[in-house]
Amino acid sequence: MSVVEEFGFNERQRDRIIAMAWEDRTPFEAIEYQFELTEKQVIKFMKEEMHPRNWRKWRARVQGRKTKHAKLRSNEVDRFKSTSQRQITGNRISKKKY
Repeated sequence: MSVVEEFGFNERQRDRIIAMAWEDRTPFEAIEYQFELTEKQVIKFMKEEMHPRNWRKWRARVQGRKTKHAKLRSNEVDRFKSTSQRQITGNRISKKKY
């Protein structure tokens, strides 16, 4: 069973998970907090949703990256999101114009 089928994400949620996974400063813990996906599930999700070549690029980019893991980050970074993002609370995404 795919992660999308298992969790029943709509298109907007899928797009947001992909965007958060690509963002350097958004740790996997933020994705887990908002969408209840563990790091393994995010990796599986990205593999299912992306073209294989793009998935390999993403995987190479995030593997071992300190900013993608809250425990590996310096104590100076104490936020889940970049300052350019709007407020995110729980599973609700604030209104964002695309």
